[in-house]
Amino acid sequence: MTDRYAVIGNPIGHSKSPQIHRMFAEQTGEALTYEALLAPLDDFAGTLRGFLVEGLGVNVTVPFKEQAWALVDSHTPAAERAGAVNTIQRLDDGSLLGDNTDGKGLVRDLQHNAGLSLAGLKILLVGAGGAARGVVQPLLAAGPSQLCIVNRTVSKAEELAALFADQGPVSAAGFRWIEEPVDLIINATSASLAGDLPDISPNLIRRGHTWCYDMMYASEATAFNRWAAEQGAARCVDGLGMLVEQAAEAFLLWRGVRPDTASVLKALR
Repeated sequence: MTDRYAVIGNPIGHSKSPQIHRMFAEQTGEALTYEALLAPLDDFAGTLRGFLVEGLGVNVTVPFKEQAWALVDSHTPAAERAGAVNTIQRLDDGSLLGDNTDGKGLVRDLQHNAGLSLAGLKILLVGAGGAARGVVQPLLAAGPSQLCIVNRTVSKAEELAALFADQGPVSAAGFRWIEEPVDLIINATSASLAGDLPDISPNLIRRGHTWCYDMMYASEATAFNRWAAEQGAARCVDGLGMLVEQAAEAFLLWRGVRPDTASVLKALR
C-alpha cells in the first residue's frame, strides 16, 4: 500500500501542499500520496486520528496548530518551545511525534530565497497565535537586533515574549503602541485570508527601506502586502516560499531526504 500523508485545516481549499508534496515525491522517487482534509472546527482531533489509522503523517494549518501540540505524544525541541505543531509523524510504535517546521521555512525563505540577512535587523512580528509561536525561536537565532511581537490582545504578546526571553532580544506591544520604522514586518495573523488588515501604523514602514512579509499567500498580492506597497515598502513577499521550505522540512522528517525547493517554487510561481 502506498504511504499516505495529508494536510488538515479549515479552510483548506486554497492549500498548495498536495501539489508541493507531489512534486517532491516525483523529484525524489518516493512513493506516496498526499491529500487535503477539511476538519470541522469542533473536531480536529477526530479528523486527525481517523486519518492516522493508516496515514503516516500530516501537516497542520490554521487554526489547529496549538490543538495539534496537545494531541501528540512527544515533541521535537522546536515544537516543544513553540507550543504549536505543524507537522506530525506516526512512529513505528504508533505514537505521534509533533514538529514545527514553520520557523525554519520562514527564515530560509527570507535569507536563502529572498536574499535578506536578518542579522542586526529590527523586526516586528504581527500576531501571537500558533503561526507566530512557531517562528519566534528561529527568527531570534538569526541574530536580529530586536524582535517585537505586537498583538491586539497585548497579554498574549507578552506571554510569548516572556517564553522566548532567554533566546534573544524580544519584546511585546499592542498594535498601535509602536510608530518608529522597522527593517522588517512579518504578518503572522490570518487576516489576509479574509482580506483584512492588522491595525498597525503606516509609520512603521520607511519608504524604500522596510521589507514586509505576509505568511499567508494567494494568487494575487495579499491585503497586507498591497497595503505595505502603498506605504512604500522596499519589497513585499508572500508566504509561498515559506510554505515550500517548511514542506521540505516536513518531507525530510517523514522520508529522510530533503527535496530541492527552488524548482518547486519556480513551478508554483
